[in-house]
Amino acid sequence: MRTWLIGFGVVVAVVAAWVVRLFWFAGEFKTLTPHFAGECVTVPGVVGAEDIVIHRQKGIAFVSSADRRAMLAGRPARGAIYLYDLADGAHRVRNLTADAGPEFSPHGLGLHVGADGRATLLAVNHAAGQNTIEVYRWDGDALTHENTLADPLLVSPNDVHPLDDHRFFVTNDHANPPGFARTMEEYLQREISNVVYYDGARFSVAASGIGLPNGVNGSPDGRTLYVASTITQSVRIFDLDPASGRITPRSRIEIGSGVDNIDVDAAGRLWVAAHPKLLTFVKHAKNPNALAPSQVFRVDAATAHVEEIYLDLGAQLSGASVGAYHDGRLLVGAVFDPRFLDCRLRATPGA
Repeated sequence: MRTWLIGFGVVVAVVAAWVVRLFWFAGEFKTLTPHFAGECVTVPGVVGAEDIVIHRQKGIAFVSSADRRAMLAGRPARGAIYLYDLADGAHRVRNLTADAGPEFSPHGLGLHVGADGRATLLAVNHAAGQNTIEVYRWDGDALTHENTLADPLLVSPNDVHPLDDHRFFVTNDHANPPGFARTMEEYLQREISNVVYYDGARFSVAASGIGLPNGVNGSPDGRTLYVASTITQSVRIFDLDPASGRITPRSRIEIGSGVDNIDVDAAGRLWVAAHPKLLTFVKHAKNPNALAPSQVFRVDAATAHVEEIYLDLGAQLSGASVGAYHDGRLLVGAVFDPRFLDCRLRATPGA
C-alpha cells in the first residue's frame, strides 16, 4: 500500500509539474499592459480576417475571411476574399469571391507582384474538408480563378508564400490531421511539422522538424524565407536560393509569444502578430465571450531586435493573427472576430 501511495504521489507530482510548465510556456502567467502609439478604426462585416496581404503599389489589401467557429462546429460557412482600399475614407470592403462555392474557406494568403505588374494571389482553402491552394490573377478590378492545387503533402496547410507566379511555399501547421495525434502534437509541443515547396509541377518537403509552422513570408530581395513557429515562439530564418527554391536553415529570432502570421514591409522589417496567452486563445476559439489578447511585433531581421508595437487585452480585437503594415498604416486581423482594425501610427516606426 505504501509503495502504491508513493507511486501515485510521484505520478501526481509529475502531472502537476507538466501542467504548471504548460501554463508557464503558454504565457498564462504573463502580466500584460495594453498600449499602441496610434489610433485604430474598426472595419466591421468581415468575420475571421485571419490573413491580410497588401498590394503596396496599388495601396489595396486582400483580406481572407471565414466563420471559423461555424466550421469548428461543423456548420457550413461561406468564406470570402475581400478587397480593402486604403484610400477609401469610408472603410468599405468588397467581396471579390462572391461566386465561390458555398464551402469556400480561405485561410492564409500570399501575393506576388511581378516586374511587369502582373499580380498573383494564392489562398489556402479548406473547403469541404479538403486542403487546396487556390490560384488567382488580379487584373486591377477583379480576381480571376486560374487553378486549384491539391496534394497529400498538404496535411494541414496554414499560410502560403509565392516566389513567382507559379512557385510557392506552404506551411503545414500540424503533421497530423485533426484527431488525438494532433492534440498530442500540440500539448507535447512536438517539433515535427514542415514547410512544403511547389516548383510549378510537384510538391515536396522543403524543411521539416518545425513546431507548428504558421505564417510564412520572404525578404524583399527574395533570398530569405521567414517561418513563424508557434510552439517555439520564434521566427525561423532560412537562406533561400530563388532559382532552385532550396532553403537552408540559418537562424531563429526569439519572440517569446505565440507567433502567427508574418508581414514583411517595403523596408524588409517583419510585422508579426502573436497570441501572448495561448491557452486563453484556445478558450476564445470555443467561446466568443472569452476574450483573448492581441499582439503585434515589429522585428528587425538584420539585428534580431524585437519591439512590441500593439497590445490589446481583447476588447478592441481578440486573437489577432496578422498585422500588415504600409506607409504608417497597420491592418490588424483576427482568427474569429467579426471585424479587423485599420490603425494609423502617430509616427512611422524606425523613422
